[in-house]
Amino acid sequence: MSAIIELFQYDFFQKAFLAAIFASISCGIIGSYIVSRRIVFISGGITHASFGGIGLAFLLGFEPLLGAALFAILSALGIQFFTKVAEIREDSSIAIWWSLGMALGIIFVFLTPGYTPNLMSYLFGNILTVTSSELWWMFALNVVIIAFFVLLFTKILYIAFDEEFARAAGLPVALFNYLTMTLIALTVVLNIRVVGIILILSLLTIPQATANLYTKDFKKLIVLSSVFAFLGTISGLFISSFLDIPSGAAIIFTLVIMFGVLRLAKYFMK
Repeated sequence: MSAIIELFQYDFFQKAFLAAIFASISCGIIGSYIVSRRIVFISGGITHASFGGIGLAFLLGFEPLLGAALFAILSALGIQFFTKVAEIREDSSIAIWWSLGMALGIIFVFLTPGYTPNLMSYLFGNILTVTSSELWWMFALNVVIIAFFVLLFTKILYIAFDEEFARAAGLPVALFNYLTMTLIALTVVLNIRVVGIILILSLLTIPQATANLYTKDFKKLIVLSSVFAFLGTISGLFISSFLDIPSGAAIIFTLVIMFGVLRLAKYFMK
């Protein structure tokens, strides 16, 4: 216990703890929406497309998360546009943007002079390197997401579960879809530091799968997903600190183990 308390004396660990809280809230809410709408792989496409922005940022020498945000938002809106307006199959649209982002990212990183030591933290995450400015952006994103879902919850629910009914009722479905896709993109980008591009999709789906073991209600799903995301993130953070292993992998491994244990417990309690 004393070893855990001692960790909180370090500034970088305090920032990591706050990042775990903010990531749990944003991924808990947005992840629940993603899983409920069954658009998990759209999120995967956005995630990997953002690598193009990181590569461009390394090449031109500006903030990598800014580049990732630009590419993530463009790919989110592009997937939505290709699917709804250009009438390209959704899986094909995802594959196009996914491949384009990754390809551009690899090209830009290759063209960048010298060595890019920070690249691994964007690919695989390192919650211990979260900066104060990134924490403020994560906090601001949480405020926007919470306000969006609280104020427009009923409309979001209609669109998430019955888009045709929502359209017939006169709701601005296209606008809502573009807004939610933008929020998904920003959630992905601002949580890259926590678990990385490769693993962020897991943080958006595994806590929701665990929460689904106990509820099908959308509101309860959001709350439970955020709780499980926090428990997995903070436990993985402690494990990575004590065992000196990568934090992103430790967090996702912890979430998977948590899901497995709770799933088995529920099975044997029948």
